[in-house]
Amino acid sequence: MSTDNLPLALRFPLRGSRLIEASAGTGKTFTISALYLRLVLGHGDDDSRFNRELLPPEILVVTFTDAATRELRDRIRARLVEAAQAFRGELARPDPILLALLADYPEQSHAGCARRLDIAAQWMDQAAVSTIHSWCQRMLREHAFDSGSLFAQQLETDHSDLLADVGRDYWREQCYNLQGPALHWVVEKWQQPDNLIARVRVLFRESLNDAGQGLQHIIEPALEQCSQRLAELKQPWLNWADELEQLLDRAFEAGQVNKQKIHSRYYRNWFAVLRDWAANEALTELKLPDSAWNRLSHDGLAEGWKSGELPSHPALDALGQLRVALNNLPDPGQPALRHAACWIRQRFEQEKRRRAEMGFDDMLERLEAALQGVNGERLAEVIRRQFPVAMIDEFQDTDPLQYRIYDRIYRVEANDPEHGLFLIGDPKQAIYAFRGADIFTYLKARHATAGRHDNLDTNYRSSQPMVDAVNHVFQLAEQRPDGHGAFLFARDGDNPLPFIAVGAQGRAEQWTVNQQPPAALTAWHLASDKPLSGDAYRTEMATRCASEMVRLLNLGQHGEAGFMHPEEGLRTVCPADMAVLVRNFREAQAIRDELAARGVRSVYLSDKDSVFASAEAVDILRWLRACAEPDNDRLLRAALASPTLNLDWQVLDALNQDERIWEHRVFQFRDYRRIWLRQGVLPMLHRLLHDFSLPAQLLAGSDGERRLTNLLHLAELLQQSARELDGEQALIRHFEELVINPGDNTQDEQVLRLESDAALVKVVTIHKSKGLEYPLVFLPFICNARMTQGDQPLAIHGDGGTQVVLQPTEEDVQRADAERLAEDMRLLYVALTRARHACWLGMADLKYGNKASSVLHRSAIGQLLGGGQSLSASADLAAWLGQWDAEGIALLPAPEIDDNHYTPPQVESQQLQAREARRRAAEHWWIASYSALRPGETAIPRTRSDDASPDSPAAQKAADDDRRAVFQPLRPGETPSIHRFPRGPNPGTFLHGLLELAGNEGFASLASAEACARWLRPRCARRGLNEWIIPLSEWLSRLINRTLPLDSDHPAFSLMQLRRDQYQPEMEFLFSASRVDVSALDQLVQAAIAPGMPRPELPAERLNGLFKGYMDLVLEQDGRYYVVDYKSNWLGADESAYTAQAMQAAVLDHRYDLQYVFYVLALHRQLRARLPGYDYDRHVGGALYWFIRGSEADNAGVWHDKPPRKLIEALDRLFIGAAAGGNTEEMEHER
Repeated sequence: MSTDNLPLALRFPLRGSRLIEASAGTGKTFTISALYLRLVLGHGDDDSRFNRELLPPEILVVTFTDAATRELRDRIRARLVEAAQAFRGELARPDPILLALLADYPEQSHAGCARRLDIAAQWMDQAAVSTIHSWCQRMLREHAFDSGSLFAQQLETDHSDLLADVGRDYWREQCYNLQGPALHWVVEKWQQPDNLIARVRVLFRESLNDAGQGLQHIIEPALEQCSQRLAELKQPWLNWADELEQLLDRAFEAGQVNKQKIHSRYYRNWFAVLRDWAANEALTELKLPDSAWNRLSHDGLAEGWKSGELPSHPALDALGQLRVALNNLPDPGQPALRHAACWIRQRFEQEKRRRAEMGFDDMLERLEAALQGVNGERLAEVIRRQFPVAMIDEFQDTDPLQYRIYDRIYRVEANDPEHGLFLIGDPKQAIYAFRGADIFTYLKARHATAGRHDNLDTNYRSSQPMVDAVNHVFQLAEQRPDGHGAFLFARDGDNPLPFIAVGAQGRAEQWTVNQQPPAALTAWHLASDKPLSGDAYRTEMATRCASEMVRLLNLGQHGEAGFMHPEEGLRTVCPADMAVLVRNFREAQAIRDELAARGVRSVYLSDKDSVFASAEAVDILRWLRACAEPDNDRLLRAALASPTLNLDWQVLDALNQDERIWEHRVFQFRDYRRIWLRQGVLPMLHRLLHDFSLPAQLLAGSDGERRLTNLLHLAELLQQSARELDGEQALIRHFEELVINPGDNTQDEQVLRLESDAALVKVVTIHKSKGLEYPLVFLPFICNARMTQGDQPLAIHGDGGTQVVLQPTEEDVQRADAERLAEDMRLLYVALTRARHACWLGMADLKYGNKASSVLHRSAIGQLLGGGQSLSASADLAAWLGQWDAEGIALLPAPEIDDNHYTPPQVESQQLQAREARRRAAEHWWIASYSALRPGETAIPRTRSDDASPDSPAAQKAADDDRRAVFQPLRPGETPSIHRFPRGPNPGTFLHGLLELAGNEGFASLASAEACARWLRPRCARRGLNEWIIPLSEWLSRLINRTLPLDSDHPAFSLMQLRRDQYQPEMEFLFSASRVDVSALDQLVQAAIAPGMPRPELPAERLNGLFKGYMDLVLEQDGRYYVVDYKSNWLGADESAYTAQAMQAAVLDHRYDLQYVFYVLALHRQLRARLPGYDYDRHVGGALYWFIRGSEADNAGVWHDKPPRKLIEALDRLFIGAAAGGNTEEMEHER
C-alpha cells in the first residue's frame, strides 16, 4: 500500500516540528491517540518513526482546560487498552488504524507489543497530559535550580486583593506628592486607585519600559505644552466668533440663506460655546455639535446659501483644522497610564515573589523568563530530555507567550529530528481573542513549519449534504475575485489561512421530513423594504424560529419528522436533537421566551454561566440579610417579597395590616438566625426552603428543577465559604461581591447540569458550542454583529505584535474592526460546523443604532455573501442569497408566525414506595459546655449533631462573667481604679486576655509596674483606653505579686513565684458525656457544694456527646494541682465589698459552683491518666475563683473550694453512663 493512501495518523513523521490542521469534525482527538500509540510502539519506517520507543511520562500532551485534559487522558488510556487487546487477538473487529498496525508488525512480536501497550496504559496516571499552566508549574518546581524558582510556591487563583493593595501603594508613593496642575489632572482623570487599576489592567500584557521616572515629571511637561498650544489655538477665536456671527446675521436678515439649514436659533448657540471656550483658559474640550463643525465651513455654508456671493472668512478654513488640532493636543494620559502600569506590574510581581505565590499567568511568565535567562539553554535541554516529544492540542488558541516557551525548548524552525513537536489545531476555529489567544501566533508557527504541514481532510461528524453545503458557501468566498479569501488573510497571492474543502464519511441515519430529505442548509430570508433594527430582527427571528421548531417537533410526534436509519428505522425528532446557537444572553433569552410560550423547555449553556449570576443568588442574598438582622423591617420585607418565595400579594399586604402576622415573621427569621449561628448557614437555608414549601412549589413550574438545584448549590457554596469567614456579616459581604461580580467562573460556581437538561432544547453560545455537535442547529440571529467602537482601549496587531491603543484614532478603529470581522468569520465557521444533519440561518438586512444605512456587510455572514460590499437596497439581499443556490441548500422566506404549541409526551413514572426504617434512629448527640447549661439560657431545639460549645477561651469568657455592660465615665479629677474600670463582657474579656498573655510571657517578667506599663501601652491604645494604662499597670503588678491567702493545709503563694513549667494558661479539656441527666447532675452538685443555699435551677437537658471547656490557669504548687479562674465581676465600689459572703453569693447566683466542679473533674481525669500514684485527696488542691477587682482585699478576692472526693467520683461515673453511686445525704455529711 502506498503511504499516500494511508490515514495521516499512520504516515505522519514522528520527528521534527510539524503542524497538523484539523478542520471541524475531522477526528483530531482520535489522531492524537493514534500518534500516541505509534510513539509507544516505536512505529514507522526509517523516515517517519521516532528514534526510540517512548513511555507516557516522556510524551508531553498539552491542552487548554482541565476537563479536556481528563477527557484526553481517558481517551488515550482507552486507546492503549484497546490496542493491547488487538495485539493479543481479543478484538473481534479492530478499526482500520489497529488493523494497519497489526499488519506492520510480524505476528511473533504481537505479544511484546501488547505487553508494552499494557505497561503504557498502567502508566497513564503518571502521563504528562496537562494544561499549559499546570505543566509550567511542574517545570518550575522540578527544575528549581535551573529556573531560579523557589521549591515551594503557593498557587493563588485570585490576586485581586493584592493587586488593589499595590494600586494603593502606587497612589500613595506617586500621587500623594503631586503638586499644581499635575495633581488636579490626576484627581480629574483617575479619581481613585480602583479606577486606575481598572484602566491599567489592559496594559499588563504589553512589554513596558522601566517606571523609574516620577509621575510629576511625566504629567507636568505635557500639561505645560498642552496649555501653550491651547492658548495659541484660542487666541483668534474671540474675534472670529463675533465676526462670523455678524456675517451670518446679515445674511439671515437679508434672506440669503436657507433658513431650514442655517438659522439664528442654532448658530447663535454655537458661537456662544465658541466664545466661552476661547475665553476660559482652563477649558480644553470644545463641545460643538457635529452639525456646527459641518455647517461652519465653506462647503457647509455653500449647501445652505441661496443668493449672493458666498462669504469668505479665515474662521471657515480654521474650524476644520481646529478640530484636528484639539484632538492632537499634548496629553499625558497615555504615558502616565503606562508609567502606572509598569510600576504596578513590577511591584505586583515583587509582592508575589515575596509571598512565594503564583497566579496562573505567573507560571508561564516565570518559565519563559527562566528559559530566556542565563541558564535558559541548559533548562531547555533538560526539558527536551525529559519530554523528547510534545503534542500541543488546540494550538490555534495559543498566545505569543506560550509559543515562545515551546519555541525556546523545541526550536520550531530548526526542525530538530532528535525531538518532536507536533502542533495540532484548526486556525479556522481561533475564536478566543478575548482570552488572549492570538491567530497571528498560529500564523507565525505556520511560517516556521513551512513545508511540514498536514491536514485532516475527512469529516466524521456531519452528513455528506451538510459538509457539501458548508464547503460550497466558504469556497465561494475563498474563490471570490479580488477578495481576501474566506477568512480575510489573503494578500498578494499568499493566503496563510486558506479554506480547504473536506470530504465526509457521512452518517448512516438521514434527516427526513414527510419522508423526504430536506436541505442541509436553509437560509430564511426575512424580507424588508429597509434595514431592520437589531431589536426588531431579534424579536422577529426568535418568534419565527420558535414557530418552525414547534412545527418540526409536532411532525415528529406524528411520525413525520426524524432520523431514518437503514437498520433501526425512524427515530422521531425530539427537543434534545435541537440546538439554537447565540452570541449573548439577550439572544438566548429571546428564543427561550418564545419556546417557553409554545410549551418547549430549553436550557441555556454559556462559558459565563455562573450560578452567582442567577436570580436565585440575588434572592438568597436578600434572605441572608434578613436572617442576619431580623428586626430590620426593610431587609425583612425585601426577603419576603423576593420572587423565589413567590408569596401572594394578599399575604404581603397582610404584613402591613396585621401586627401579629408581622411579629410572626420576625420571630420566624430570628429562629433562622439562631440556627445559622449554632448549626451553620446550610441547615438554616434548608429550614427556610422547607418552611416556605419551596421544593414542591418550584418543581411544579417548568424550570423548577433548575431553580431548586441553583438554590441547593448556592447553599453548599455558602457553607464552604463560611468555614473561612468570621461571622455572618463577613459571609454576606463575600456573597454580595460574588453576586455583583460573578468572578472568573471557577469550576465550583459553574451552574450544575441536570440529567433532565439532556432532554431539552440547547440554547448555547457559539463559543461554548466549540467542540460539540448537535443533530439540528438553528442560527436565527446570525446577521447580528458587534461593531468595534473607539470609546475603549483597543488591542491591535502590528509588526511588533499586539499593541494596546489607549486613545484609538479612526484608523485604529478600522484596523481593530477588520480583526473583529476576521474572528467573526471564524466564529461563523464554528457555528455552521456544529450540525450533523441540518442548519437554519435567519437572514435579514440590518442597520446600526439610529443610522438608516445597511451594516449587514460588516457582519460575518454579510462578508461571506458580499465580500465586504454593502447592500445598495434591502431587497438586494435576495440576489446575494441567490449565489448559494446549490444542491443541499434551500433559500426560503422566513417561517410564518403561528401559535401552535408542543405537548411533550407523558412518560409514566413508576410509583415509588418509601422504605420503612427497621432500626432505631440515631440518638441525640451534641457538644455541650458550662455556658450551654447556665440558668436563663433560652432552650433551643437541637439537631442530632449540634455544637453548643465555645470556639475559643474568649468566646467562653464573653458569656462567663458580668453579661450587662455598664460604662460610667470618670468624674473630673477622679483617680482611676480597677473598681471604676468599665464592666461587661468586652471589658471582662480584655482583663482575662491580659492575664492569659501575662501567663504566656511569664508572670515574673511583669512583676514591676514599669514593665506592665510598657507591655500594656499598645494594647490599651488600640482600644482607646489610654487613660487606663497607669492604673491598670499598677493593678496588674500588684495582682501578680499578691500572695494568695489559703488555709493552713494549702501554703500561700503568688503568681510571681511560679516558674513557667509550673502552670499552663488556658488549658482546654474535652471529654465524653453519655446520656447525662442534667437535673440529676444538679442535685449532686447542690448537695455537695454549699448545701441548702439557694441558687438558680439548671434547665432540663440531657448531655450526650462531648463536654468542652477552657480553664484560665492550671498550676502546681508543693505537689498540689489547682484550677484558677479569673472573675472580673463587679461586686462593689471598693475592695471591702469582696467578702467571703459576697463572693459565695456571686458563685451561687452565676452557678460557678457547677463550673468549677466541671473544671476539677477535668483535672481529676487528667491527673489520673498522667500522674503516677495519683490520689485525689493528696494531689488536688481545688478551685481558686479569683475576683480580680478585689485583689486588694484582705482575702485577695479569692474564693477557694475543693469539691468532695465522692462528688467528683460520682460525676466521673455519671459522665461515662454508669450509675452515679452514693447519695446526696452522704455528700452533705462529707461537707
